Amino acid sequence: MKRLDFVTLRLFVAVADTCSLTAAASREHLALASVSKRISDLEDQLSTPLLYRRPRGVELTPAGQALLHHARRMLDSLGHLTADLSEYSIGVRGHVRMHANTSAVIEFLPDDLSDFTRRYPQIRIDMRERLSHEIVTAVRDGLTDIGIFASHIAHEGIEAYPYHSDRLALVTSQNHPLARRERLHFAETLDHDFIGLEQDSSLHGLLQADAQRLGRGLRMRIQVRSFEGICRMIDRGMGVGILPVRAVMAYRNSLALKVVALEDAWAERDLVIGTRGYDALPLIAREMVDHLIACQRQGRHADAP
Repeated sequence: MKRLDFVTLRLFVAVADTCSLTAAASREHLALASVSKRISDLEDQLSTPLLYRRPRGVELTPAGQALLHHARRMLDSLGHLTADLSEYSIGVRGHVRMHANTSAVIEFLPDDLSDFTRRYPQIRIDMRERLSHEIVTAVRDGLTDIGIFASHIAHEGIEAYPYHSDRLALVTSQNHPLARRERLHFAETLDHDFIGLEQDSSLHGLLQADAQRLGRGLRMRIQVRSFEGICRMIDRGMGVGILPVRAVMAYRNSLALKVVALEDAWAERDLVIGTRGYDALPLIAREMVDHLIACQRQGRHADAP
């Protein structure tokens, strides 16, 4: 078998992401005929079909799924290799890869990382916002040095250290019937339509699990990927949501929102810092873990609303 080239692998990932040869060609700025030939040549080279070609697009075969898994890891490693080597030419003395969930990105990391970058101005931080379960996988697979995720997500085999806690609350529009309440239990919200995060998010899983415990269904009307999207739809009266209090504060001045405290014990949610192994981290990544742990111990965000 001939060696695989990275250009073709990148193109194959684009096809998998878009489920379309045409869309992949547009994304990679190539002619459709060129894309089609490269994928066909790749299938010939591997002696197996990688795509099911449908009238409205393409789907991956089992072999295609296997190739996609390895292609993503190879391209990610190539990207990090390129970034690491480029740093030597511009004088940067370190590179830390971090994946963090939305709560950490919005609520805590802006302050904590600004302190770190002032101490180490030549350090490059490659931070990516991901769902908690994706972060756990990335840490396990070595695709990130540090992960910050919700502690209730299973993370066996990962070294975890306490980070900050965030407080969840019900968010409604100002004229919603529940906006008159100051405190309530989650069970009292289940007759209303919800706006929430995607199905695989840790927050959605938390709400779904408690609704099932109560023998109720979660009336999820719309699911989006960001806290801002949820807040804007709540502002327009499309439903209610449950979000971290600190995250909602960013939109209180521009949107007409009401925050109602939740009485449920799980509304106080813990975040953790995860690594495959502290001792195996690059020196600068260990420095960052130490810094984030120190921020947690100082309780610097404890006075947040």
